[in-house]
Amino acid sequence: MTSVPTPIPSRTQFVLEGIKHRILTGQLTPGQALVETELAAQFGVSKTPVREALKTLAGTGLVVMNQYKGVTVRMVDADMAREVYDVRLLLEPEALRRSVRRGSSLDTAREALERADAATDTAQRSLANREFHRSLYVRCGNPLLGRMLDEVRDQAALVSAVAWAANPSWEREATEHREILRLALDGDSDGAARALHSHIASFVQRAFPEVQGKGE
Repeated sequence: MTSVPTPIPSRTQFVLEGIKHRILTGQLTPGQALVETELAAQFGVSKTPVREALKTLAGTGLVVMNQYKGVTVRMVDADMAREVYDVRLLLEPEALRRSVRRGSSLDTAREALERADAATDTAQRSLANREFHRSLYVRCGNPLLGRMLDEVRDQAALVSAVAWAANPSWEREATEHREILRLALDGDSDGAARALHSHIASFVQRAFPEVQGKGE
């Protein structure tokens, strides 16, 4: 018998999304302490939903819970970047290839690019970029494959936020995004997959050159 996941209480979900947004847009930085009492006051809730939200975020890899140091935003280093981007390189191009072959709508991807172009700050661009990538794989026809990519999506966004803070490369990536979308809209599934693979690989190589040579 399949078990049904227990829904997250609304207050916990509210706090969860709020903390996640701050992490993924750089308002909360890697290594920063997350104090339950402070967060509870900021969100206007008790400590209980904050504690539950932090446990969930620890499960997704965005925060680290330590018995002695408390809860902190996960640090980003070359090893983490290699692990996350290795998964993306293995799965995301194939998911896009399948989406294109299925003739899946790419309207969401086009809209995300438009939002990124119109963005007025880093947070808006980051969220639009995240949505663009998800829209490429979410309709691949294999829900499990989509969920696997969703699981690393937040960690990938955290890596990106750190990399962009050190070396903004929005214009280059926007150009690459437009080329990926063009190929996908043309029905060139293999070309779109190759362009996406190159896009993901080149980003992590630029942001974390020490990753070179550590892979298989």
